[in-house]
Amino acid sequence: MRKPAPTDRPIHPLLAERWSPYAFTGEDVDEADLLALFEAARWAASSYNAQPWRFILARRREPGAFERALSCLVPFNQSWARHAPVLALGLVHGGSAAGGSPIPVAAHDLGLAAASLTVEATHRGLAVHQMSGIAADRIRGAYALPEDVLPVTALAIGYAAAPEATPEEWRERQVRPRERRRLAELVFEERWGEPAAFLAGEPED
Repeated sequence: MRKPAPTDRPIHPLLAERWSPYAFTGEDVDEADLLALFEAARWAASSYNAQPWRFILARRREPGAFERALSCLVPFNQSWARHAPVLALGLVHGGSAAGGSPIPVAAHDLGLAAASLTVEATHRGLAVHQMSGIAADRIRGAYALPEDVLPVTALAIGYAAAPEATPEEWRERQVRPRERRRLAELVFEERWGEPAAFLAGEPED
């Protein structure tokens, strides 16, 4: 299933094609594709090149490992993510800059790595649904995390299901139109809340 963003101006097709489905087909993800996704994440930018992101991977074809990862999501996310062929938990390791001070943007860097992974997934016809709804304490106990590792997010990875193959409870979410705030609400210049001058020609609603 495709659901390209209705952008106001042209952007790279991979960015426009990216979206977060609630229903996945039963098709497994090839290991070569998985390797490419995490290779893309490996080469994301990071502060001081500390690369603080870490991922814990679970595949549905390995039921025990998959159920353990699934149990680390909040119940709502468990209800739909259980049908994804791949789950990944996103964590940050307590990396430090030169001199040993903590890196305050570690979670930001994890986001960059996840974004790179997502673009590579889109390129390969895959979809990624990122989640903040996790049970951090459950993750910490289930995987015996060190003190300096912080659970942050989770990702469901797979092939988006077509509307007719989407369970009724998720169909509305799967097909609802995509929308975003206007740039004038997001990009300021001289004062908070005042749109940047270069946005004067932005299309109106």
